[in-house]
Order: sequence, then C-alpha cells, then structure tokens
Amino acid sequence: MSTKRDNFTSKDKRFMKLALDLARARKGLTGDNPSVGCVIVKKNRIISIGQTGYGGRPHAEHNAILNCFENLKGSKMYITLEPCNHYGKTPPCTNNIIKNKISEVYYSIDDIDVKVKGKSYSILKKNNINVKKGLLKKESINLYKSYYLNRKKKLPYVIGKIALSKDKIIYSDIQKKITNKKSDKLTHYLRLKCDGIMITSKTLNIDNPKLNCRLEGYMQHSPKRIILDKNLKIDLKSYVVKSIKNKNTIIFYNSNNKIKKNFLKKKGALLINQPTQRHKSFNLKKILKKLYMIGIKNLLVEGGDKLTKSFLQKRIFNEFYMFKSSKNLLKENKYVNFTSSDILNTKYYKYKTNFKLGTDKVTIYKN
Repeated sequence: MSTKRDNFTSKDKRFMKLALDLARARKGLTGDNPSVGCVIVKKNRIISIGQTGYGGRPHAEHNAILNCFENLKGSKMYITLEPCNHYGKTPPCTNNIIKNKISEVYYSIDDIDVKVKGKSYSILKKNNINVKKGLLKKESINLYKSYYLNRKKKLPYVIGKIALSKDKIIYSDIQKKITNKKSDKLTHYLRLKCDGIMITSKTLNIDNPKLNCRLEGYMQHSPKRIILDKNLKIDLKSYVVKSIKNKNTIIFYNSNNKIKKNFLKKKGALLINQPTQRHKSFNLKKILKKLYMIGIKNLLVEGGDKLTKSFLQKRIFNEFYMFKSSKNLLKENKYVNFTSSDILNTKYYKYKTNFKLGTDKVTIYKN
C-alpha cells in the first residue's frame, strides 16, 4: 500500500477547490480556450479571483490580477490549468505573474496545447517563483476531459440527451410534455454548456422546437442550431427558420433544391453541402470534424430515436443523459418508442450514475 503524500495542505486544497468551481461555472462559454479558474491568496487570505472571460479572453490569471486592489508582491496564485507562456492574441500570463512579483504558483495539471505544455514550470522557476503542480489533479483531469478530447482528436465533445416516459415513449401527438420542470432546467443547463445543438429536420418539423437556452440571464449564450437535412425538407415557417440570424443556424444538406437553398442563405443560415454514404445517410464523424473546424467544441444531440441510435451504435457519445418520467403516455394515434435501451446497456454500461429530479429519474452514461 502506497504511503506517498501529496505535500499540499488543507488550505491549498480549499483554495484550489474554489478555483475549480470558478472554472466549472464558465465551462462551455469560453470558445476555443479552456475555462480556467484562478485564486490569489496573501497571508492565507483571498485577495482576488478570476475566470476565463466569455469567448475565451481575457485569461483567468489576467482577470484575477486586474481585479486585485492590493499589492501582489509575495502572494500565492492557484490556477486550475498551466498558465500560458507564449504570445498569441494576448501576452503570456507567465509574464504578468512575474511582473507582479507573485512568489508562489500552484497549478493543477499541464495544458495539452503544444505551445504551452510543460514550459511554464521552468519559466517561472527561472524567475525565482516557487512552483508546484498536481494539486487536485484528479478533479482537474475530469474538468478538462472535453478540452483534452478537442485538442487530441480535433472533434467536439458530444453529449446525447433523450426524454422518455415510463413506457419508453419519446413522442406522442396527444401528450407532448414528458418530463417535469426540474428536468427541463437541467436540459437548458446542458444547452448553456454546449456551443452547438443538433437535431434532424424530421424532429424539427414534428416538434417545432426553439433549441435555445431559456435559463434566466443566459439566453444570449444559446447554442448554434445544427440541422441534419439531407433533402432540405425543413419547414420554412418553423421557429428555427424564422429566428435565423448571424449564422446561428448550420444546415447540412445534399439536395439541389435551389429555391430553399437561396431562401435559407438569404436568411443567414450557414449551408454545408455534405456528401452521403452508400446507404444515402450522412457520415456523422465527417460532420463532427467539420463542426470542430467551424468552432463547435461541445455538441448536444437532442435527436429522435433514429439519430440517437446512429450515434449510440457508432459509440460517438462521450456522455448520454436519459431522462425518464414516472408517467406513461397514451399509445394512441402517432407515437414513437425509444429503441436503444439495449445499446446503452451493452456499450455504455461501465460508467453509469443515477439520480432523481422530483418524480423523474436521470441516468448519465459515460463512454
């Protein structure tokens, strides 16, 4: 049995926990850059905090220094991720740390970015700054799982979500409301944390969804709407089409319907002509690569049964949220069953957690 100690005090861990909370709060809202939390301490007293700015700039360290009204000389800085050390659109954070005579820097894990990785430690050390890393490493690795996947695979981190009744119905034309208000809030939180939300035109035409974040104060951070529409069957009178602006809607298609193409382009949609495979369906992995290239780093898929099954069969989801209501839906007229429970239990069974939201049960599967 190992007796190795991590050499960090309970106060060190408390300050880093706060930095991690700051990073989590901004996660999904920082564009290409990871969400970082920063806490500055002097004589065991917090004198400033900072987070990565919306869209990715300014960096957390810069904000924490800017927010401080005390002399930073001799202070300690706790950062969730290795500080940047190169010139980009902003000067290196290491320069700012050195300039302000911060005496100690604790960061949790190395950045995966090759321009940064592992270099800050020696830069700060050479400037007589005491540097320690590895503080709450496990928690940080979990926090930056999506960021690491983005940089390693050049793909979005993909989260799936489906809501079903007790009798496994995901759509009924008689009773459309399935889950409760608490589940709805979690759904909108997932939308907030993702920069893209994907459905098919079939789901759009049936449900006429808004696909936005409706948490109070955060509607401006709604994800971009991504519609898979091979034959351009999208209803031009739908809410999504009526609310297209500033390329907030991306449509993948493979059709020669010039009238619809011209209409959607004039509205401001980004249309991407995507070739189909032999069986006349899109290659989902190729679509994900294109989405990553145009800035979608975290993708929420709220598709129907068919799209969800395609993602599950190819094991593309990194996380999957299943919201299950305690009520049955009427199996009259038109209804759709969820047919992928067996796939979830065979391909995603290893990492599974459950919790209750009122009368609803939420199961999170992780790949």
